[in-house]
Amino acid sequence: MPARSTAAALALLGVLLAAGPAPAAPRAPAAATLSQEDHADIGRVEQYLNGIHTMQSKFIQVNPNGQQIFGTFSLSRPGKMRLDYDPPIKDFIVADGLFLFYWDGEMRQQSSTPIGASLADFILRPDIRLSGDVTVTDVTRGSGVMEITVVETKEPAKGSLTLVFEDKPLQLRKWRVLDAQGQVTEVGLLNPRVGLSLDRDMFYFKEPQRERFGHQN
Repeated sequence: MPARSTAAALALLGVLLAAGPAPAAPRAPAAATLSQEDHADIGRVEQYLNGIHTMQSKFIQVNPNGQQIFGTFSLSRPGKMRLDYDPPIKDFIVADGLFLFYWDGEMRQQSSTPIGASLADFILRPDIRLSGDVTVTDVTRGSGVMEITVVETKEPAKGSLTLVFEDKPLQLRKWRVLDAQGQVTEVGLLNPRVGLSLDRDMFYFKEPQRERFGHQN
């Protein structure tokens, strides 16, 4: 279990931080030739994402090695987010509006980074825009599904984020991250619910209490 826990958490942390060294010669983002339909769909996606204030969903994470892990994703925009793994994994990630915290349940250690320095900032900001500091490199459609791929405008070599939506009506279903080493991690949402009343306390980092002797897993 410890090896599985650590690998799972680091994979998800990599997704959020777009971790990993960039290639030696980063290139500018590919100049996507966007059609009028593409621009219209990008506008629809922006409107849809900005309309989500709270969301909660079970998720399935598929790591680059094919490992599948389940957990719960909670979102309270702007600025707040939490990802918990299902037991026996005790790691979690929480954003409190300013910082993104990662708890390593095996090592009982906490690390953090400013939200603005993480990939999570894209979905947590008050006004989501698929332009400016992010660049749309591809829009694809097919079989009732639309995918939009973005990169960081200034550091495209860090990797890309692809948002996958069901269309008509528009609903976010999954996202994929391609990192600088060419590794792909995918997170799929299972029956997401929006407009929920979520406990504010869940979006603040609190170190878990140690388990009492005799009650450890």
